[in-house]
Amino acid sequence: MGEPVTQPPTLTTTHIRVDHYSAVHLAAQTARSLAQSRQLPGPLPEHCAVIASELGSNLAKHATDAALFVQPTLLGDGVEVLSADRGPGMPELERCLTDGYSTTATLGAGLGSVSRIASDFTIRTQEGTGTLACARLWAPGDPPPSAAGTGAVCLPADGEEVSGDACALRDTPAGRTAIVIDGLGHGPLAAEAAQSALRAFHRAPDDPLPDLLHGIHRALRRSRGAAVGLLRLHPHRAEYCGVGNVRVLALTGQSVHHRHTGQPGIVGLRMPRPQVRSLPLEPGATAVLHSDGIDHRWTLSPPPHLLRLPPPLLAAALAHGHRLTRDDATVLVATL
Repeated sequence: MGEPVTQPPTLTTTHIRVDHYSAVHLAAQTARSLAQSRQLPGPLPEHCAVIASELGSNLAKHATDAALFVQPTLLGDGVEVLSADRGPGMPELERCLTDGYSTTATLGAGLGSVSRIASDFTIRTQEGTGTLACARLWAPGDPPPSAAGTGAVCLPADGEEVSGDACALRDTPAGRTAIVIDGLGHGPLAAEAAQSALRAFHRAPDDPLPDLLHGIHRALRRSRGAAVGLLRLHPHRAEYCGVGNVRVLALTGQSVHHRHTGQPGIVGLRMPRPQVRSLPLEPGATAVLHSDGIDHRWTLSPPPHLLRLPPPLLAAALAHGHRLTRDDATVLVATL
């Protein structure tokens, strides 16, 4: 698989509520600025703006309780725009993905142009429930071949400028390794702790999970501390090692399995001896890590269509539908 030795950019998600058409312009500006900051070449920043504008316009015209999430891609140096709503769904999805098709007597560029411009485009719709979409754009030749099996959203609590949560995923010879960090409390000091933990993770992402957690613990000794969950995926199984309230679970297309929370304690302050738990994974299973800013009750009776979502759309669905806005919220979804 292989990852660069330099630290990848931090995943920071911009949440844009699409409750008025003015949000479409904001989404386009946000996507363009992010693409420029990531140094996407040539016309790609404008392409990102078009993607965000078209997805936002579609929400403004047709959807209710709608939002866009604009962020860097979890792997590779790209930009990702996620769309989520609780609208009527699309009974004729294939027609909606055709350039020129419109249900509102407009030019109908819409989803067809997004599908054509994006490096990768995934969409699912459920009549009477809503639509989820993910458009990713990378520079030519940059898309990581393993990116399709990943998804994440990382949001600050309402009223905060920065998130005290953080997350990352690295592919190394030791396996695909994911981390979710929840800095104690929220605001700048929680964010500082989360970023210190993230830097320690990137220094040795292929270490055995207990050693990796010990390294993060040392890095956080002068901070307010954090909850940390580490997950390493192997064929047919996963290893989980965590301290604090970061949850892990596995999904099949039919049900939720292997719910676990980290050991009691605070990384950086009072950390117990790390324990590794093994999670059997059925073929095609999906692993989910999330902080306590995602309401854990979503696992009690999830609808079947939620369990079958691909990773980026599952992350968007959980962030949109099950986020506790008073707290920072992070969800990371991965498959092999």
